[in-house]
Amino acid sequence: MNEARKKDQLVGRSVSRREDPRLLTGRGRFVDDIALPGMLHAQFVRSTVAHGEITSIDLTAVRDVPGVVAAFTADDLELTDITAQLGRPLSEFVPTAMPVLARDRVRYVGEPVAIVVARNAYAVEDGLEAAKVSYAPLPPVTSEEAALAPGAPLLHEEAERNTLVDVSLFATDGIDDVFDAAACVVHVASRTGRQNALPLETRGVVAHWDDREEQLVLQTCTQVPHQVRTVASRCLRLDERAVRVVVPDMGGGFGQKCVVGREEIAAAAAALRLRRPVKWIEDRKDALSASFLAREQHYDVRAAFDEEGRILGLDADVVCDMGAYSCYPFTAGIEPLMASAEMPGVYKVPAYRVRGRAVTTNKAPTAPYRGVSRPQYVMVVERLFERAARELGLDAVEIRRRNVITEFPYTGVNDITYDPGSYLESLNLCERLVKDEGWYEKRSAAAAQGRHIGIGYSCFSERTGYGSKAFAQRKMRVVPGFDISEVRMDTSGAVTVTTGTMSHGQSHETTMAQIVADQLGLDIGKVKLHQGDTERITYGWGTFASRSITVGGSAVRLAAAKLGEKLCRIAAARWEVGPDDVELASGAVRRRDGASLTYEELADIAYLQAHLLPKDIEPGLSATAAFDVLNDGTFSNATHGVVVELHEGTGQVEILRYVCVEDCGVAINPQVVEGQCRGGIAQGIAGALFEQVTYDAQGEPSATSFMDYKVPTAHEIPDVLIHHLETPCAFTGTGAKGAGEGGTIGAPAAVLNAVNDALRPTGVELDHTPITPETVHRALNLELSS
Repeated sequence: MNEARKKDQLVGRSVSRREDPRLLTGRGRFVDDIALPGMLHAQFVRSTVAHGEITSIDLTAVRDVPGVVAAFTADDLELTDITAQLGRPLSEFVPTAMPVLARDRVRYVGEPVAIVVARNAYAVEDGLEAAKVSYAPLPPVTSEEAALAPGAPLLHEEAERNTLVDVSLFATDGIDDVFDAAACVVHVASRTGRQNALPLETRGVVAHWDDREEQLVLQTCTQVPHQVRTVASRCLRLDERAVRVVVPDMGGGFGQKCVVGREEIAAAAAALRLRRPVKWIEDRKDALSASFLAREQHYDVRAAFDEEGRILGLDADVVCDMGAYSCYPFTAGIEPLMASAEMPGVYKVPAYRVRGRAVTTNKAPTAPYRGVSRPQYVMVVERLFERAARELGLDAVEIRRRNVITEFPYTGVNDITYDPGSYLESLNLCERLVKDEGWYEKRSAAAAQGRHIGIGYSCFSERTGYGSKAFAQRKMRVVPGFDISEVRMDTSGAVTVTTGTMSHGQSHETTMAQIVADQLGLDIGKVKLHQGDTERITYGWGTFASRSITVGGSAVRLAAAKLGEKLCRIAAARWEVGPDDVELASGAVRRRDGASLTYEELADIAYLQAHLLPKDIEPGLSATAAFDVLNDGTFSNATHGVVVELHEGTGQVEILRYVCVEDCGVAINPQVVEGQCRGGIAQGIAGALFEQVTYDAQGEPSATSFMDYKVPTAHEIPDVLIHHLETPCAFTGTGAKGAGEGGTIGAPAAVLNAVNDALRPTGVELDHTPITPETVHRALNLELSS
């Protein structure tokens, strides 16, 4: 970017969100807003048992219900299964086929067994009630311990001990000697509750056959439209060009929608069979109990320290309850492999050993959810540092200060190279902000009054910009990574840009336009983004893992730069000067002597007067670019500081103050980054204090409504002080790093540490989440009774 434009650049400014006028005035268009002529409505007959053989499915009465048009079983639709793969030996990974509709066996309550299609949403519910499905129940497996127990019932005959993944990624030579010689060894055993990502908009699809284009069109709310197209075409045995996936506005995803679901494929199959549009909208009961879930993990971790509090080694055993099937395309390895690869985090850990396992149980399958294992392993590692600080008589912040990475690039014991960050700076600033507000004095004063106030911190990095190299290291058969963008200018000088990422609340229409407008010296109002349409977008991996700006934005920037170069070449040729003698500025190409050609004038030449172009310049104004991260990714980082008060009478945890010091490199739009931080922190607090899906002994989920599933409201979520640091990334072009998941990653650890600090006089320490009022009440009563 030339110096003349830097003062006017849009990147780094809180430009108003371009999506908001449409969304806030009710002009958004979501899947459930779509109504097509002759459209039918679909819902699913779902398993009422957690584990059993299907002995019969009788849909005769269903088809006789007024308004019901059709009802299909797996045998009727003859679809191929959805199978996610890793390129690992069977000793490390066992693939499991997930049928679109269960055929012979069901493996969780809510598993789809048949699809009913009717003229309206009321008739389809009547049809569901008429379905008769008989089961021969099998013993359910409802916990990690039950899954791994000798002689446990097998969910999949091919998976011994119900284990889908068993990988030991790292084992430093001599690590046992490190622990034997250590001055201090601490241990944490931690469990985290099963959660629902809970997007405001549930999953859904409208599928119809387009006779003119000879295409099956799926309008669906997904983060990964091209992956849905691939799976749909394979399950339906269609050429991929015969399937089009279009994503309208989307009300959240958080990872739950970055995998391919069975229901959207079944609804598409019904539309193809009936040659009529079919709509399926997931109701909230199914969304809570039968949709993709996340988070249920068990960590057993030891850490060795020297007498000065420097960490010497980590030894970890990670077990993740992944539910009944592997999700596509990430597989059941998504959580244990993430935890195993990245657990050392922001600390200089010289020795590391880890075993990561994924077990299968009679619960809804697990998909990625904002943070993917990092909220869990960060919580465990931060608990280890807190425990070591207590054992060694050190301040809890000081022990972190002695161990965080300070020299970059840094290659860790996990063979990952970290790009420059502000780990120590964020820790120091967060502590100072908490101290400057007087919370340490308030904590002491409260203790004198018999009140329980605690202060907790968490330090972490968020690996973002995962490219093909990072995913290939997991040995994924389907390897995400790159993104492709096209930037095209029309004869009016306006620009259309495409991205393979998919916004579900991250403001892509604004941030991508900021990047393009800066690159071309163009008014942002002249830039229009297209996303979420497999016909318009060459190929894309969608949105997950904070990749949209780091990868997608980098592709957009490169494509815009290519288009800018072509504009300069056309202008230089007209003036018979060299390309270095011209520059882009304010919607025109300018010559050093002040002469200029507007983009409209150049577009006229490129499209309407192509005979004026030199022979080496093709007509038209468009450019395509791809971007992939060929190193280990980039690392955002942050420190969170939390102040809580525990209330004796109720055990309630009240968050008095929340401070976040974050560094995501250059913030394309600081307001958007702050929104991502606040939303992520809210979800992290929800996991720390409120949300959990539990099951009874028969595998029946407890949380089927918001009466049962505790979701925090605005009353429970505090105001958050956010302070930005900026360590630009060297290879994303814009200097940006990802910011989507950091809030969620840091919150559980900081909240848990604050609660434990408040409990310190009781001698009780908590290592599990969610932290319930009952747990806190019991801990405080121990102090009172003593």
